[in-house]
Amino acid sequence: MKRTWWKEAVVYQVYWRSFFDTDGDGFGDLEGVIAKLDYIKNLGVDVIWLNPIYESPDLDNGYDISDYQSVMKKAGAMETWERLLKEAHERGLKLIMDLVVNHTSDQHSWFLESRSSKDNPKRDWYIWKDAVDGGKPNNWRSYFTPSVWEWDEPTGQYYMHSFAVQQPDLNWENEEVREAIYSMMRFWLDKGIDGFRMDVINLLAKQKGFPDAEQPDKIDYLGNNPGIHEYLQEMNEKVLSHYDVMTVGEIPFVTPEDGLKYVGEDRNELNTLFHFQVADDMPDWDMLRYKEIQQTWYEGLHGKGWNSQFLNNHDHTRQVTRYGNDGEYRCESAKLLGTMLHTLPGMPYIFQGEEIGMTGVRFPSIDDYQDIAMKNKYEEETQKGREASEVLAELQPLSRDNSRTPMQWDASANAGFTDGQPWMTVNPNYTDINVEEALNDPKSVFYFYQKLISLRKEYDVMVYGDYQDHSEGDPHIYAYTRSLGEVTWLILLNHSNEANTVSLPDTLSISGKELVLGNYQDIQDLHTLQPHEARIYQL
Repeated sequence: MKRTWWKEAVVYQVYWRSFFDTDGDGFGDLEGVIAKLDYIKNLGVDVIWLNPIYESPDLDNGYDISDYQSVMKKAGAMETWERLLKEAHERGLKLIMDLVVNHTSDQHSWFLESRSSKDNPKRDWYIWKDAVDGGKPNNWRSYFTPSVWEWDEPTGQYYMHSFAVQQPDLNWENEEVREAIYSMMRFWLDKGIDGFRMDVINLLAKQKGFPDAEQPDKIDYLGNNPGIHEYLQEMNEKVLSHYDVMTVGEIPFVTPEDGLKYVGEDRNELNTLFHFQVADDMPDWDMLRYKEIQQTWYEGLHGKGWNSQFLNNHDHTRQVTRYGNDGEYRCESAKLLGTMLHTLPGMPYIFQGEEIGMTGVRFPSIDDYQDIAMKNKYEEETQKGREASEVLAELQPLSRDNSRTPMQWDASANAGFTDGQPWMTVNPNYTDINVEEALNDPKSVFYFYQKLISLRKEYDVMVYGDYQDHSEGDPHIYAYTRSLGEVTWLILLNHSNEANTVSLPDTLSISGKELVLGNYQDIQDLHTLQPHEARIYQL
């Protein structure tokens, strides 16, 4: 297993529109990211992942791109972005960008040409199909709507969209499309960025013949289709292999066996990936399932490829709310989850606000939400005659807006995020949970994360150590070791609102051993973990 800078990195995700607003329009901006670079550097991370800043109608928060090589006015200007890159690099921070190439906006010039007529040279840049028996070409469902197909009256055909109607899928079988994308990637890489986070990158190849799905609501047929690895190997050969950069692929519907095909070091495709077995299989915490997922991915990639560790991002509810305890044990729980993610095999990702233990929200009305996927699902379900309050309550826990509320900087109006009207309602708990409060408290979640990151830089065992679970079958205790050479670390986690006893083999005695880090000031009993207690021992 090769040692590389990106395997040793910790990534901090900046969802810029909710990060910090400097011009009072209610949206975060690139100037806001620049203003807070010292804060990010102080945390100790190595890489910033910046969500899409490209020109966009902004229907899906920038993931509907209308011009890949210009900057959205809400975010700023190209000059501002270039200054951000320069200022980040001067602080020793690397910057990776979102690469969104499964689809574009329907306002992209490519699509405007494509839909202008059937004989336009760019017609085949997107996926167009005739009606079948007077209806849609097949029964596939999209992420955001009941069908992937939208009728285009002027040209008398359907086009495919895996997401919103306004996000038509590109036709990756067309070599001109691929070359245009590669050219765009070189544009940003030549500016000096340090890599790409690749949005739903395994959706590029479609099923040949577009057959009906046996279970249309189970949309895994949209991804991992024949041809995807040829596309990614070509992308690597023509573009990525010419730069010292990192790539992380967002890859839903993938098992460890399939995952290795994307990130195997002998495959020349991607460096690492986000899989969604945790997010998709665990609507709430399930320790036994989580251990099983960690074990199978470790076995599947060990010595051959690299994994990522995350429990929340801009698409998933904040981890302390979804998977922890955001009430009585919020701080302890946030620290436990952080300990787990930073000591398990793979690269840790921190989503902005996670480092201060920000929580999810429950807005009282669908009108308070911005999430297009949630709003579309709400409309679809209420049109079936379901009670609106029931549908709202069902959708609230996993709404993407749980993680998209503005960053909580201090206890002033709008959490110090903006002087204007924030684009999304601020979480009401900002007066208690905010950065200023965290920085003034030596025992805060922030300083605990800072310590975890500094340990990772100091001890290779956290990065390259072998992993072994010693708590199989325990629904609350997670006990595992990381071992490298003569060094073995034991991580003990009690993911429970109750105290629990740890049972360990004799070879893992903790009596008299060095406690590297813990989230409780006082250990009451060596072999009993308090609620949401986390400890790291050097054996």
